[in-house]
Amino acid sequence: MEQDVLGPPYERQTIDLGTDDEGPVVATLVRRRADRPTGRAVLYVHGFVDYFFQTHVADFFAERGWDFYALDLRKYGRSLLPHQTPNFCRDISDYFPELDATAKIIRDDDGHDTLLAMGHSTGGLIVSLWAQARRDASLVDGLFLNSPFFDLNAPWLVRRPLAAAVSRLGRGAPHRVIPFGLGTVYGESLHADHRGEWTYDLAWKPLAGFPVRAGWLNAIRTAQRQLRAGLEIPVPVLLACSTRSFKGTKWHDSAALADAVLDVEHMVRWAPRLGRHVTLARFDGGMHDLTLSGPAVRDKVFAEVGRWAGAFLGAGPTDTAPTTTDAVIPAGRGPVEADAPAGATSQGG
Repeated sequence: MEQDVLGPPYERQTIDLGTDDEGPVVATLVRRRADRPTGRAVLYVHGFVDYFFQTHVADFFAERGWDFYALDLRKYGRSLLPHQTPNFCRDISDYFPELDATAKIIRDDDGHDTLLAMGHSTGGLIVSLWAQARRDASLVDGLFLNSPFFDLNAPWLVRRPLAAAVSRLGRGAPHRVIPFGLGTVYGESLHADHRGEWTYDLAWKPLAGFPVRAGWLNAIRTAQRQLRAGLEIPVPVLLACSTRSFKGTKWHDSAALADAVLDVEHMVRWAPRLGRHVTLARFDGGMHDLTLSGPAVRDKVFAEVGRWAGAFLGAGPTDTAPTTTDAVIPAGRGPVEADAPAGATSQGG
């Protein structure tokens, strides 16, 4: 590995993925080793219009003896090459080769015996389907899904015809740009040059995002249908999200206290379809990336993650007192039941 753009103690390794119709393809694995390693590792997978820059997340795990790895997927962040369409894919399984290679590095080359996969937004959808596809290989021991992208943030009457139209367009003209942008509200809420507290590379994570293309959206919709049909992920899953979504298109202070990208009720609704052992935790005032929420909220998020990992992955005690109560969603509950009130969730905040 070589030194990463984040500087010490971060290292990075380029994973050669051959070529596709645009040319050479790579992914980039970033690593931060713990001072007192325990044989445990966490793998972080970012969302759409994103890359790894959240060093405070790595700090949390490294301080508890977890070696931290983050994967910039093909055509994202460190892995985006000049000839490539940013963030584009034709199928979610396109990302499985870099996830497989990363798991091999973490387990075989670096010798870890416990692996927690952590996916944010689109990354949460990707690692869920990867864990399902590799369920017999026992590559991961648990999943932490941070506001996963399980459905489009649009009314049902819009989603249904849109899905059919996108499927046709995605097959015939996959690079066609469609009017389904992210807007700037979420970016404004994050970046220190605007209304947030974080500094990151706006070339890799533009304020208004990259253009959404028909092939990518078709890949997302196909993956979401697969998830909603029901997965059988055999390891414990922690799904965390905010208690509310921000519905506006222009800035309001409430955008910094809610998910300004996705509808959190979709995450709650489809959580039971992941597998037989799902813990749902919701955080009042949480943003789309819960780990980028205000300090008080993200402290509660980290406390819950640490407590959950201690309970289900044998990770030992945490430094922070627990703030929530686990609630396991039984297998077989339908989506209406999963929308049930407090008994089906673990409330944070």
